[in-house]
Amino acid sequence: MAVVNIWKRLLTLLLTLRSISEYNCNLKMSFVKVNEKSDFSYHNLPYGVFSTAGNSRKRIGVAIGDQILDLSVIKSLFRGPVLSDHQDVFDQPTLNAFMGLGYEAWREARRTLQLLLSANETTLRDDVNLRSRAFVLQSTATMHLPADIGDYTDFYSSRDHATNVGIMFRGKDNALMPNWLRLPVGYHGRASSIVVSGTPIRRPSGQMRPDQSKPPVFGPSKQLDIELEMAFFVGGGNRLGEPIPIERAHEHIFGMVLMNDWSARDIQAWEYVPLGPFLGKNFGTTVSPWVVPMEALLPFVQPNTVQDPEPLHYLRHDDAYTFNINLFVSLKGESMKETATICTSNFKYMYWTMKQQLAHHTVNGCNVRPGDLLASGTISGPEPESFGSLLELSWRGTKTVDLGEGETRTFLKDGDEVTLTGYCEGSGYRVGFGPCTGTVLPAL
Repeated sequence: MAVVNIWKRLLTLLLTLRSISEYNCNLKMSFVKVNEKSDFSYHNLPYGVFSTAGNSRKRIGVAIGDQILDLSVIKSLFRGPVLSDHQDVFDQPTLNAFMGLGYEAWREARRTLQLLLSANETTLRDDVNLRSRAFVLQSTATMHLPADIGDYTDFYSSRDHATNVGIMFRGKDNALMPNWLRLPVGYHGRASSIVVSGTPIRRPSGQMRPDQSKPPVFGPSKQLDIELEMAFFVGGGNRLGEPIPIERAHEHIFGMVLMNDWSARDIQAWEYVPLGPFLGKNFGTTVSPWVVPMEALLPFVQPNTVQDPEPLHYLRHDDAYTFNINLFVSLKGESMKETATICTSNFKYMYWTMKQQLAHHTVNGCNVRPGDLLASGTISGPEPESFGSLLELSWRGTKTVDLGEGETRTFLKDGDEVTLTGYCEGSGYRVGFGPCTGTVLPAL
């Protein structure tokens, strides 16, 4: 009898291992065809908010290949221990309610989506009627801001960028301010002027002082610039007065988007002392519409930048939370036939991590809420071609940036279209963000 029981256990174990192997194999591919150069591979599954001509209601979707899976149609299929009682979050016009459910809900949702979209799962694959209602071509959809953004914070976390700007304005010996290597420097931005990719940006007007020997003047900015940034959405928040410890910061980071934080350098230069960015920044910020979940980015994690001096205890974490994300900025003028790539950079150049940014943001008891957006600041690398702003690429307007076709720039012209793109590269697949695009309109 004992021998029989042992064989039964062994047979059960073998069958279990086989099923696990088949399950993992199935999860490597989907029944939805995806080009290997697509940003939206089966390994990605980013969240966004969309509408269509035939249905103007804003709803939550997941991108895969050239398709959008409408989660409002399949909400009843989320039957896990967390989401079974909260299927209504997928019927909302923003991601806020879903993000607010917290870390375990996000993980459960991702596992459910991976299973439903896997090659050997029949629930969606073989139900022709359900598929016809649940899938929408991305080309027929209009994308919206993925969340109701209550608050927006912009950090200044690229050492190369901070050093370059410091050299321009204060000289090499005083490039970094004394606090920069001690804490993640940031400021509170304007959430109301954050727009989704594709929304035009109006050239701002304001006060400038181009001649330091004369009084300031008013008019349209002549030094309109871009900033290559990334940002993350806060998921579960914290109570007022209760900091988020760095050991648990990842549980509050829902996912990432690309961001162009448009900047009027001449307005900014005159106004920023003593309180920092104001009219030079708050006229417009563009984000990409698809929010890439952090779990999709974890395969591309790499060791954090070595920080010297060592941060204070509340900012220390040994686990890697820096990501190898290839980033690009392209520019196309009104008369140009082709776009020109003006910057090739990488998110791995960041000095302060997202966990450190969130821990610092809340260490004084500041409460963050689902849908709050925290941005990296301009991402620049060590080489000139990796500088993430025209301020750096033109070195404060002292040299031109060649775009080809006889076109050059120091700063942006009216009609210029700027596009940010970014992706992680896996073996035969990408985890990307889609475009983050904006076109400059003339000042009023």
